[in-house]
Amino acid sequence: MTDHMLMATADAFAELGRIRFHETTFDDVLARVADLARRTIPGATAVSVTLVGPGGGHTATSTGELALVLDQWQYENGHGPCLAAAAANITVPATDLAADHRWPEWARHAVDAGGRSSVSVGVPVYESVAGALNLYSTEPHAFDVDAVVLAEIFAGYVAMAMANGRLYRDGADVRRHMRDSMDGRATIEQAKGIIMADRRCTPVEASAVLAKMSQYSGSPIAAVAAALVSETAEARSSGPTDRMADPAPRQEPG
Repeated sequence: MTDHMLMATADAFAELGRIRFHETTFDDVLARVADLARRTIPGATAVSVTLVGPGGGHTATSTGELALVLDQWQYENGHGPCLAAAAANITVPATDLAADHRWPEWARHAVDAGGRSSVSVGVPVYESVAGALNLYSTEPHAFDVDAVVLAEIFAGYVAMAMANGRLYRDGADVRRHMRDSMDGRATIEQAKGIIMADRRCTPVEASAVLAKMSQYSGSPIAAVAAALVSETAEARSSGPTDRMADPAPRQEPG
């Protein structure tokens, strides 16, 4: 997305201001914030929101495969900019991932996936749950000072959604969301294991396959994973079948 195609900042903030928290689900609010951030902030290729609780981190919403893959590798290995931002409630920029030495393995995987720079803004959420708004770009040095300020403003809307009393009365919805996300994460790990066994690939490559399946079908990764696990269980009980006829077929060598 080039700069002349970006949504005007005033229009984005006007749309955010029209959100009625008591009439909108938490997931919908996060999705709207992430989408508006991607459409507004110069340099943003993909945007995601990370939530981190007792069960670990997960991506609550994202606008593209790049964010899903780069987020997931951090959760699996326990380090990276979005986790650092969430843990300390700070802004963590990474201007050139090819030269970043703070998380060398993550940076290498990020560059391999097409990421070249990022900004993660910590969001204080609720009790033992923290979060971060993450911006990823396929270009190095994509986010200038103004872009970082905008990211921090959008992160404030994530915090507003989390703190809204009507949406999170007594923290019940937060606990439900984290419980559901932990269940979903376990299913995702099962699905990745199936893909790894079938394709003889690495965990990162399996995450990328799931992300592509999610993008192709328009369904959340957790739903895609659950369908794959269920299909595999049925196949094992009924005999051989074409279980992995998915939208991301393996490439033949050569």
